[in-house]
Amino acid sequence: MKVKILLIFLSLTWISLIVRVFDLSVKSNEHYEMLSKNNSIKAELTPPVRGEILDRQLDPMAINELGFKISFAPHLIKGDDTHLLDAEIAYVMSMIPSLDPKAMKKAYKQEDSYYNHTFIDVVDFIPHDRMIPLYARMNLRETIKISPSPKRLYPYGNMASHILGYVAKANQKEVEGNELLQLLGHTGKTGIEKQYNIYLQGEAGERRIKVNAHNLEVEELGRSATKENRNLVLNIDMRLQKYMGELFAGNVGAIVVMDTKGAIYAAGSYPEYDLNEFVNGVTKAQWDYLMNSVNAPFTNKIVNGLYPPGSTIKTGLGLLYISSGILNENSSVHCTGTFRLGNRSFRCWNKHGHGDVSIHRAIAESCDDYFYKGSLNIGIERISGGLIRMGLGSKTQIDLPNEFLGTIPNRQWKRKKFKQPWYRGETLNSSIGQGNVLVTPIQIARYTALMATGKLPIPHVAHKMGNILVDPQPQDVLTPLEKRQLPLVQSAMRSVCNDPKGTAKAHMSSRFPVAGKTGTAQTTGIGQNVRNRLNENEMAYLQRSHAWFTAYGPADNPQFIVTVLIEHGGHGGEMAAPIVSGIYNKLLELGYIKLGQPKVSTPAPEQSNLGVN
Repeated sequence: MKVKILLIFLSLTWISLIVRVFDLSVKSNEHYEMLSKNNSIKAELTPPVRGEILDRQLDPMAINELGFKISFAPHLIKGDDTHLLDAEIAYVMSMIPSLDPKAMKKAYKQEDSYYNHTFIDVVDFIPHDRMIPLYARMNLRETIKISPSPKRLYPYGNMASHILGYVAKANQKEVEGNELLQLLGHTGKTGIEKQYNIYLQGEAGERRIKVNAHNLEVEELGRSATKENRNLVLNIDMRLQKYMGELFAGNVGAIVVMDTKGAIYAAGSYPEYDLNEFVNGVTKAQWDYLMNSVNAPFTNKIVNGLYPPGSTIKTGLGLLYISSGILNENSSVHCTGTFRLGNRSFRCWNKHGHGDVSIHRAIAESCDDYFYKGSLNIGIERISGGLIRMGLGSKTQIDLPNEFLGTIPNRQWKRKKFKQPWYRGETLNSSIGQGNVLVTPIQIARYTALMATGKLPIPHVAHKMGNILVDPQPQDVLTPLEKRQLPLVQSAMRSVCNDPKGTAKAHMSSRFPVAGKTGTAQTTGIGQNVRNRLNENEMAYLQRSHAWFTAYGPADNPQFIVTVLIEHGGHGGEMAAPIVSGIYNKLLELGYIKLGQPKVSTPAPEQSNLGVN
């Protein structure tokens, strides 16, 4: 019996061994063969070519300059011994003496390690014409690899720099975990280049190769194509952009030229800077200037410049007043030039006063007193809520990165920011676009489009991504009553530019009637004891007011918005209106403005003053 049990045990043991041997030698063969294949098959990513950026006439604004990069094999440094690396650097220098050997050595040391088995880039870009005569000889060395490496080129240099943005070397944070960016090495940093970076950079292809134990290629097994050359067409017209820059020369500020549906045909933040300097990296001196200059050339003032809007907000505010149920189009106030609240006097810009003023005259002649008194009637909460609904103090959703919000203050805002109560005097300051009210030029342009059409557009620089049209639809934000009252505001805006007492009339030279609103935004307070204020041109530059003028045209058929801000430019009508006129004339010359039958009817200017409200 014991012998029988022993035989059974031995038989089971042998069967288990046989099964295990079979499993290891036969069934696991496929598994280990696959592992072996994986160990010997290598995938190489193929970098895509970045798409070009074109203006609406298909004129190139950002292109790729053909060239090559130089890479060295890894592990040329043995401990402290760098003679192998030095020999390769010397060889390259013998071919291209203009290169920097210290920079090449530094770039190599930063990437070389025991774990790195890929070639290391030591020279990012050599122009195509310079490399072609040397290519065959240099590529024969096993320790040197020459690869295509296009470099971004901006044919217009500094023109439209804040719209376009630039491409530059990616930093460690950007590269981390991004396989494609590790391959490309460069990425969009600002402007359109950043906003549409994923689309423009494309998608890498892949090449699958078999390598031996020495990491040498034995066979190509297959490849997938890159998705590249994804061109982006903008709404910008560089002819208009160039002309606009010439008109604005010598000034600091911003301009936006936009159709009433939000397509941006030209936009500038001034001063501008040369985009090409950033492709290979700016010097410390250049960077210090861009960061520290009082004119802030690196700031995109279109979306990041925060300014008091001054009287430009009186159009929307007037619409809120006459739609409030407290004031109406026939209400008027008596302006004496000064409004007293408590122990403080709030001045109108016309120290002699405007007399009896209706909504039409209040906007056309920019009477501050009308808006002071109206603001106390409807209160800061209704003012704040209405202006935010109309697009101020909120993001426009423009397709540019890092847009700022701005500020339309109210009680809650002040309590949260300063832990202080709201005072009635602050309501008065807010009613003329001063105090804590801050907006961006793109917000004022969009807000002006609302006054022109009754719709709030979404500004957009891009026109087409490949075959896909970029066409966000305007938003309907006005109440039914506001829509009915809007023609009164439009009539007043037309008078700003065309009536003898309009604040812009004396400085307009457009070839067709436009409608708009001037603004003179103070940058320094005026003491209560000052009776006669200095003229703007008598003040120190940094104490002068910012000059605004925002308009739509033609007045009877709104097609384009033009908004101009001149930092410390003084009176908006005097300084900005001639620039606006020139831009409208250029739009007509280029065929963008179509003159014809009016599409917007506005009532005749209201003349009567029926008492004081």
